[in-house]
Amino acid sequence: QVQLVESGGGLVQPGGSLRLSCAASGFTFRLRTMTWYRQAPGKERELVASITNTGGSTNYAESVKGRFTISRDNAKNTVYLQMNSLKPEDTAVYYCNVLIGLKSYWGQGTQVTASS
Repeated sequence: QVQLVESGGGLVQPGGSLRLSCAASGFTFRLRTMTWYRQAPGKERELVASITNTGGSTNYAESVKGRFTISRDNAKNTVYLQMNSLKPEDTAVYYCNVLIGLKSYWGQGTQVTASS
């Protein structure tokens, strides 16, 4: 079955950086757009960044544009989120997502905390 496993989260000082990874299996990764979402306490889940199947097109939430970079390695079935200049408001659980047919698949999430 489809499996998405996020890693790389942690505690970092504001202004610091983290690189998240999402390891995918159970589907043809190279044919799918991949998306990162996040959910902070008391807030709805929001789209952070997405990347098309070959990496030819990306999009970002305005709040992270210029600071975060999404990328993928289709040979490794992995999508990444490089997060620079982290702010306290970036604190959230970050989830990897893929839409296949009528179903949306999610990883377990990885906690990112930017705090002094």
